[in-house]
Amino acid sequence: MELAFVIEKVLLVSLIFVITLVIAMYSTLAERKVAGFMQDRFGPDRAGPFGILQPLCDGGKFFFKEEIIPAGAHKTLFILGPTIAIITACIGSAVIPWGQELTIGERVIELQVTDVNVGVLYMFGVVALSVYGIMLGGWASNNKFSLMGAVRAASQSISYELAMGLSLIALLMVTQSLSLKEIVVQQEGFVNWNIWVQPLGFLIFLICSFAECSRVPFDLPECETELIGGYNVEYSSMKLGLYMFAEYIHMFVSSALMATLYFGGYNFPFMNDLGLSQNWITIIGVLVFFAKIFAFIFFFMWIRWTLPRFRYDQLMNLGWKVLIPLAIANIVLTGVITVIKDTFF
Repeated sequence: MELAFVIEKVLLVSLIFVITLVIAMYSTLAERKVAGFMQDRFGPDRAGPFGILQPLCDGGKFFFKEEIIPAGAHKTLFILGPTIAIITACIGSAVIPWGQELTIGERVIELQVTDVNVGVLYMFGVVALSVYGIMLGGWASNNKFSLMGAVRAASQSISYELAMGLSLIALLMVTQSLSLKEIVVQQEGFVNWNIWVQPLGFLIFLICSFAECSRVPFDLPECETELIGGYNVEYSSMKLGLYMFAEYIHMFVSSALMATLYFGGYNFPFMNDLGLSQNWITIIGVLVFFAKIFAFIFFFMWIRWTLPRFRYDQLMNLGWKVLIPLAIANIVLTGVITVIKDTFF
């Protein structure tokens, strides 16, 4: 393996990691600004112009607060919980195609860490692993409220991963590929976006994303009114910060995945009719991709300050009795339409 390729990938991984952390950090400010806007108030506005230094203040607070480990806690697993949560949150972005190729000199640089031909399965594996960080943290805290939050997280994850996976099966029947890059390439042109052929699948995937990210109205694992914070109730200092960062990184990666699977990824209308060089089209495509991601992140926040939290039995009923049957019906409908199309057209 040539040295230039290794350096290229290391720089790309480092850049994506930094961008992910910065977006997660400023999502905390955006969350409070959106809340302030929807509640007719300003939100944070003291630390720097328009409060733009507030995330740095919050990060400093997490770093310098006293770190407390409960006397009855399993120390190793107590530390391992938030570590797994943040690692699994960060590695999900490795298979997402952020843009087309950039040509610098004689080198063609792919704006994707790795293009595995089972990228969709990789994302599901990462999502499945993320719940272990919550489970370990909840159990190791030796607190009944944190344990109950962890059990809720595991049950919620199992329930909604099934519906999410079934919704993607219908999409894979259309795309005939598990490679995220190939799925994006197939969506070149506004009319070819998968949202037009899989609207029900996208709706199911979107709802399941809220549950997988433990976002309102599905934030039952950390329900303050019942569990005083849930699985992270005993955490303080930067360990609590890692759990919070993991949630916002999950939201960012979920938004990128939805934009990739259903909204064309880095593709945008008339991209091949601009008469620009490939590098400029790539740069514009990256900016468009991030605009789609930010739109989804705003939607996550908008829903948080619009809808009330579900009861836990309502959450389970929605997953098992509504979303899973709808996802199965969507698979059958997609299969019927595909057979009719192949037979008569």
